[in-house]
Amino acid sequence: MDRYLVTGANGCIGAWTVAQLAGEGAAVVALDASDDLHRLRLLLDDDTLAGLARVQGDITDLAALEQTIDEHAITHVIHLAALQVPFCRADPPLGAQVNVVGTVNVFEAVARRQDRMGPIVYASSVAAYDALDDTTTGAAMEGVPSTLYGVFKRANEGTASVYAAEQGIASVGLRPHTVYGPGRDQGVTSAPTTAMLHAAAGLPYELPFGGAYQLQYAPDVVLAADYEDIHDSWLSGRASRRLESRRSHACDPTLERRQGSARVSPGQGPLRDSRLDRLAPPLAARGPYRVHRS
Repeated sequence: MDRYLVTGANGCIGAWTVAQLAGEGAAVVALDASDDLHRLRLLLDDDTLAGLARVQGDITDLAALEQTIDEHAITHVIHLAALQVPFCRADPPLGAQVNVVGTVNVFEAVARRQDRMGPIVYASSVAAYDALDDTTTGAAMEGVPSTLYGVFKRANEGTASVYAAEQGIASVGLRPHTVYGPGRDQGVTSAPTTAMLHAAAGLPYELPFGGAYQLQYAPDVVLAADYEDIHDSWLSGRASRRLESRRSHACDPTLERRQGSARVSPGQGPLRDSRLDRLAPPLAARGPYRVHRS
């Protein structure tokens, strides 16, 4: 029987992954260092959440990770645990320990059990691409990323390549762009989701950055990683590959582009997900948000 371990299960993409697998009736174990379940509560009904196997654990602890894999008879690991840009910037050594060493631990744990394990699915990021400047004409992987988070994510892709070459460990890495939707409430690029919530609540909001960028709805990032297809490809010997997620969706609220920022006008454009409506009412009393009334 296939049993999935989702690391970083309490995060946005992690929670959506758990919800997708649980909805398909798959056996899933949710691993996270945090005990904050607010995103899982947003996506799962009470009965499903109560029946979900959850482990509070740290991926930097290889022995504990291996113990979880063995105790729950895990056959597939979906590795999403990571510290985001602000946390890596605030504490680079910790960021490297979680994002880089933690990923090495996942690959090593799987390598030691490769006779029973399927391919690893892990989250890289668009941040792994080279930093953009006035001479940039497109995405490239020849220079240096603009953040330590991006450097760490590129290192993880290298880890995956070496484990594939030296030990035959198959993996698929996803490079999401700017993810938005219910549960995206943390990190630098959570601002578009915050803007949508303000629009739903009838409040203006000023984005802290501007320019052109792609938006991906959180459930579509999960759907891009078709786990059954990955498993079938692995069985047929075609799974040692990197997959870049390219599906994007336009943002419904109207954006007024300005130098260095964008402004969202409230009440313009329908929000397609009712979960956003459930989050909108408390916004006026919450922070820290840069809210200004017209």
